[in-house]
Amino acid sequence: MWYNPAMDVSILIAVALAVLAVVGVVFFARGRGLADAEARLARLAETTERLASGQAELAGQLKMAQSGLSERLDALTKRLGDGLMQQTQKTGETLTELQKRLAVIDEAQKNITDLSKQMVGLQDILSNKQLRGAFGQSRLEDLVRDALPPAAYDFEVTLANGKRVDCLVRLPKPPGPVAIDSKFPLEAYRALGGARDEAAKTQAARAFSGDLKNHIDDIATKYIVPNETADWALMFLPSEAVYAEVHANFPNVVEEAHRRRVAIVSPSTLMAALTTVRAILKDAQMKEQAERIQQEIERMLNDVRLLDDRVGNLQRHFEQTSRDVDQIATSARKIAKSGERIKEVHFEESPPAPGLPPS
Repeated sequence: MWYNPAMDVSILIAVALAVLAVVGVVFFARGRGLADAEARLARLAETTERLASGQAELAGQLKMAQSGLSERLDALTKRLGDGLMQQTQKTGETLTELQKRLAVIDEAQKNITDLSKQMVGLQDILSNKQLRGAFGQSRLEDLVRDALPPAAYDFEVTLANGKRVDCLVRLPKPPGPVAIDSKFPLEAYRALGGARDEAAKTQAARAFSGDLKNHIDDIATKYIVPNETADWALMFLPSEAVYAEVHANFPNVVEEAHRRRVAIVSPSTLMAALTTVRAILKDAQMKEQAERIQQEIERMLNDVRLLDDRVGNLQRHFEQTSRDVDQIATSARKIAKSGERIKEVHFEESPPAPGLPPS
């Protein structure tokens, strides 16, 4: 229920008027003078009129206040409604974005699950020596295919000595084709990483070093063939960790590889080496094209010299023909002059010979 101050003011004015009337009657009853009573009644009427005027003014102000309050309440209600609508819209957008992120998280979780399965599968592959060799060869083939043109390499090539190499990169001589063989000494590396005491570490390091040296000896013996391949070869380690372990803690293995002319490479260093090979192949191709261009230029120069000789011969023929034409023209002029001289000859008529009839 709304509070109406105008009603309280009206009640107060009525009570005041009643009190004044009672006071007037009392004064009148006590016998005061009529003039005094009339004066007081006049003042009372004036006061009543002022109170009525104030009541009207107060009612107008109250009405204006109520109107302003209603407008403010309407504006406040509108702002609250707009704010709630905006908040609802933002909440909806936030929920939509949250749903999208949850979908991305679900997809990422699914990928992580798939990757975990793949890692389990990779561990299974690496635990089998034969499958591990196929895995290393597969990585080798992927790197070579990505770095070199198809005509620059072959896989599973049988050399003249009957040995089959994983990959043969066909470089021009020198140095000639380069053999690349994939090796994966995983058991020895795992034993080295799993060693707990110094004795176990020493034994694992000795086994790891011996395994690598055996691989180096196999590559140097089988895949470096005089007059067929280059005098050096590559041993591809498909693991960067194994490669780093070799170069960090086994300098004797690296020295042995250099001595046997076997370069140990990892996936990253092999890619760098293949980039260099690609540059060499490009230079060789450019050199071959340059030689072909030189040969064509030499042939063209020979044709130009032959053309010059033929032009000289033709020019000599033209000069001889010109001389012959001049001589023919000279003879023609002489014949013409002789004809003119013959035309100038006049024959006199002579008498006919005796015994002959006149012509």
